[in-house]
Amino acid sequence: MNDALKQPAALFQFSNQRLQYQGRTVLDNLSLSIASGERVALIGESGAGKSTLLKALREQRPDQVAWCPQQPGLVPILSTFHNIYMGALSSHSLAYNLVNLIKPLPRALNIVEPIAKQLGLKQHLFSSTDKLSGGQRQRTSIGRALIQQRPIFLGDEPVANVDEYQGDALLQLICQQHQTVVLALHDIAQSLSICTRIIGLQDGAIVIDAPSDQLQASDLAGLYGAS
Repeated sequence: MNDALKQPAALFQFSNQRLQYQGRTVLDNLSLSIASGERVALIGESGAGKSTLLKALREQRPDQVAWCPQQPGLVPILSTFHNIYMGALSSHSLAYNLVNLIKPLPRALNIVEPIAKQLGLKQHLFSSTDKLSGGQRQRTSIGRALIQQRPIFLGDEPVANVDEYQGDALLQLICQQHQTVVLALHDIAQSLSICTRIIGLQDGAIVIDAPSDQLQASDLAGLYGAS
């Protein structure tokens, strides 16, 4: 059988495309394919185009993507429960959502509580998110993505506000619960250990695209101006 026939179909595809942010070209002549089942790390300096690329990926598969942005966008006066539950609003009627806003129903609690427990947030379930630490708010944002139960997870620095040990555990959890994962990460070691493919961005282009097991940290240091 022809080897090409064995390749999985592209989940995301760009062919010589230009991606812009606020009218400025960020990535030019972008050609890229990502298949179902891949765990991809996007790395590079701030402004290299990671967030712009994630946004473009999201636009290609909006109904299949669980989105975890760099800025959580939580509602401060609402509880951790409500902020996680917000990820599931589109799955329920307006009336059901309004009832849960007033008093969480058992069915909703049975869905949200296990997620909160996995994220170490169960004891803060009914605390307003303005009372949480930065790391706890970030975990709440991850919970809001997990509750959507979608096959693709796109995360923009989803563990930047937690320590390395917690970050590794959270990323493993994300990978376990999604078929395909694309993450903008700043930690090179974490990228190599968690993801199966590394895409390095620099000067408006992809300069590295390789399996993580074929790379070392020294291969990626130059993306951050290191010698």
